[in-house]
Amino acid sequence: MKKLLLAALLSASGLFAQHNPNPGYWQQHVNYKMDVSMDVKTYKYTGKQELVYTNNSPDTLYRVFYHLYNNAFQPGSEMDARLKAISDPDKRMVKSFKSGDKTIKESRISALKPDEIGYLKITNLKQDGTDIRNKVAGTILEVELAKPILPGKSTTFTLNFDGQIPLQVRRSGRNNAEGVALSMTQWYPKMAEYDFEGWHANAYIAREFHGVWGDFDVKITIDKDYTIGGTGYLQNKNEIGKGYQDAGVEVKYPKKAKTLTWHFVAPMVHDFAWGADNNYAHDKIMGDNNTELHFFYKNTPENIEGWKKLQPKTAEILKFYNKTIGNYPYKQYSVIQGGDGGMEYAMCTLITGHTYEGLVEVTVHEFGHSWFQHVLASNETKHGWMDEGFTSYVEALAMQAVMPPVVKKGEEEPNPFAGAYSNYFYMVKTGKEQPLTTQADRFDQNMLYSIASYSKGEIFLSQLGYLIGEDKLAKTIKRYYADYKFTHPTPMDIKRTAEKLSGAHLDWYLTDWAETTNTIDYGIKEMKEEGNATKVTLERIGRMPMPLDIIVVSDDGTQESYYIPLQMMHFIKDNPFPKLKRNVLDTWDWGHQTYEFTINKPKASIQVFVIDPTDLMADVNRENNVFVRGTK
Repeated sequence: MKKLLLAALLSASGLFAQHNPNPGYWQQHVNYKMDVSMDVKTYKYTGKQELVYTNNSPDTLYRVFYHLYNNAFQPGSEMDARLKAISDPDKRMVKSFKSGDKTIKESRISALKPDEIGYLKITNLKQDGTDIRNKVAGTILEVELAKPILPGKSTTFTLNFDGQIPLQVRRSGRNNAEGVALSMTQWYPKMAEYDFEGWHANAYIAREFHGVWGDFDVKITIDKDYTIGGTGYLQNKNEIGKGYQDAGVEVKYPKKAKTLTWHFVAPMVHDFAWGADNNYAHDKIMGDNNTELHFFYKNTPENIEGWKKLQPKTAEILKFYNKTIGNYPYKQYSVIQGGDGGMEYAMCTLITGHTYEGLVEVTVHEFGHSWFQHVLASNETKHGWMDEGFTSYVEALAMQAVMPPVVKKGEEEPNPFAGAYSNYFYMVKTGKEQPLTTQADRFDQNMLYSIASYSKGEIFLSQLGYLIGEDKLAKTIKRYYADYKFTHPTPMDIKRTAEKLSGAHLDWYLTDWAETTNTIDYGIKEMKEEGNATKVTLERIGRMPMPLDIIVVSDDGTQESYYIPLQMMHFIKDNPFPKLKRNVLDTWDWGHQTYEFTINKPKASIQVFVIDPTDLMADVNRENNVFVRGTK
């Protein structure tokens, strides 16, 4: 029976086959089988891995590369060196103390003792049964193949690995700040991605990940008192229990057993993570589209209320994302207490927290990554803004829906993206902004990475709604998900999707917003009365062009909108203010720094004139966007 279930789940991976619409698109495929034994007393583990690698590229491969992420948590590693060099190190990764009037920050990695470091050691590495040469370079294993992998061919790698779980410093580790024993993320030898750009064998210094799509079959043997939550579907739940078993079915395992073996299968994912503790509570509820929602958290008094209240809210979040983006394709998702804040993984997240509001907020974000990263698997190292920024965008919408702000009578709902704009404006004012094309580890400061990836990435979508219309943006997101799920989309893919759905030309937008630090700044240069009309002169001060929405309010209370299309867009968007009379003016091209038009009303009758009343255009100086009669 178990074999039939396993076969059915593996065959279901055919449902996840990639259908990227780009001509000539290809992606590699991996099939992992791992058998792991964990010693919870020494925090060491051993494992065997069999990996079937299919080369779907047009290239012959002579080398492959594995990630050995655990090796980052050793004194002298690149991650350790980066902590010492960067001016604003991650607070979770340093120890701070006073020395006179100075605050000294020391790398926690530098302080790790031999039995506290992380490592991953590889032995007995073979290709189709033949020993192959390899060497470790920090967090990367370089492998010389015994025979090349030809296009369209598969090969099987086998290896043994010994690992030690580091003290919890960043994402993975043991005994985190909330007492969770094991946060098992980036824990196994992981094949690096090879795509149309070549190998992505990036060292693990601090940032995000990029993985090969494939299927996982993982067995974990651990102390019987521990409960595991993570990626995949548990195959032997009635042998394990721990809240997994079917109702009314007796759990069958030897009463004197010291360990249990948990067997998980995960079809069509690009990572595998898990958390484990000997005091986990485990709850399960059913969510939208018959999806099991699992919750694993420390069974302590301060935890229970928040984690219980989180559960129905998580079901609301799932339903919102299914409606807004597209259906979550798996049948389980697990929210697991562990890690060092919040980090997304395939079919699960590891988060920290006790309070209801805080748990909801972090879950909204991390669950959003199940769409923007674990189904739409962009290269986070190169395009962190595509997963963090897009997730932050849908998070803002979801928070407004499932935790609506209190709005007083007569007030408008607050802009859900206001925080992102505020962060972006702050970054611009520092004068240190780097373009979104900056590799994730190459930002000069953590602050710059965070605001660029999360906030400026979020604004890419919110401002796209300003450019093409909110309805077309909503359709773009759904189409993007439908077309590129289970593939590795690039910035060009979201741009082309928006173009196809709207008819607008958007190459300039992607270029200016992602590849430069050009800013948007439009202003009112002059409003001059000419008889019974008003001649308006606007100026473009920043380098980045935009179309303009304008609203004019007259003394009699009437409001009228004006729209200045951007010549290079070759597009006129639908009226965003359908209740107002709209005037579509001539286009404004980039080469002309000023633009003139006439309002058929005397200046004395104009009470308010405002550029971009929605505040969705990221204009870095909004003070020159508004004229209010009687003010300077």
